[in-house]
Amino acid sequence: MAEERIQKLLAQAGLGSRRACEEFLIGHRVTVNGKLVELGAKADPNKDVIKVDGKRIEIEQTRIYIMLNKPAGIVTTNEDEFNRKTVRDLVPIDAHLFPVGRLDADSEGLVLLTNDGELTNALTHPRFEHEKEYL
Repeated sequence: MAEERIQKLLAQAGLGSRRACEEFLIGHRVTVNGKLVELGAKADPNKDVIKVDGKRIEIEQTRIYIMLNKPAGIVTTNEDEFNRKTVRDLVPIDAHLFPVGRLDADSEGLVLLTNDGELTNALTHPRFEHEKEYL
């Protein structure tokens, strides 16, 4: 893999949208090979060691997309402070997945889970003006 902007690599690792990942760089929380890097820096995830807050980031090369029919009573999040059952409890695979959007706990319906931060941003950011329909 060739060098890419670090915020893009962090988004691919599932840390958030590119914009959210830019904040890690602006906040001086990212190192590459032990050196602090700034917004606009590039890295090669196959050669460089990228860390956020001292924790090594693994760039998942394989994209995962799961369509889940969320039942009522399940929270659309990865972790719940009240220990309620979450959508991640329903998908027993070892990957950093996150839900795209939200459904209320008492609602049921389609929820997309993915490790693709770029797709998540494209589907959820208001500037893309995707219509939402609830039946």
